[in-house]
Amino acid sequence: CKYLNMARRAGLTWPLPPELNDEVRLENRLFPPPSDLPSDERPQPDWALVHRELRRRNVTLMLLWEEYCDSKSDSFSYSWFCERYREWAGRLKPTLRQVHVAGEKLFVDYSGHTMEVVDGLSGEVHSTQIFVAVLGASNYTYAEASLSQSLPDWIGSHVRAFCFFGGVARQTVSDNLKAGITRACFHEPMVNRTYADLARHYRTAIVPALPYRPRDKAKVEVGVQIVGRWILARLRNRRFFSLAALNEAI
Repeated sequence: CKYLNMARRAGLTWPLPPELNDEVRLENRLFPPPSDLPSDERPQPDWALVHRELRRRNVTLMLLWEEYCDSKSDSFSYSWFCERYREWAGRLKPTLRQVHVAGEKLFVDYSGHTMEVVDGLSGEVHSTQIFVAVLGASNYTYAEASLSQSLPDWIGSHVRAFCFFGGVARQTVSDNLKAGITRACFHEPMVNRTYADLARHYRTAIVPALPYRPRDKAKVEVGVQIVGRWILARLRNRRFFSLAALNEAI
């Protein structure tokens, strides 16, 4: 298959033309020598077109490179083609490094990891939710387990986090879960009334992250990862019979 593709790109068919009876000539057609042109003068692929074509179904970099070789005589190798495309595509989505001022933002979210609590009387197993709060400037992290992600547990976890930190940040950046944000919106999100009362009481502003934008709350995303790896993973083989015992272990 490899040599058939080489023959196709070289424009050769069977039977071979009479002028290619020499083995050296045939080899030069199948394996053309590298171009003498400097790399900056050789034809470059249209990376924007390559990027658009890759979005189409079943289109690969190998296919696009072969088409590039078919259209250009002084083409580059496949490895060069892939490396240059990745360099070009890496500049499409620049990210802004956020600088957090001390006391400005507190990031809160629930971890996707749950822990089990066993009812000592009935033997029923309950999955508890892990609440995580991270200060923006210092990365100081608070974590606790709650029975659910309902509004009472959501509010109670905030109050206990504020007590743990010994203060309240100017802004509280939360995820768009229903207990906190009634309607997620890019321009005017609607904050739950009880959650708004909490913010008014503690004199903080609720700033929900944009929907489907985890980078807006990257601090707590990393905090969730650290809590999962350094705390919850160490407790994976322990059995807890009360929420208080689980939180004491955390």
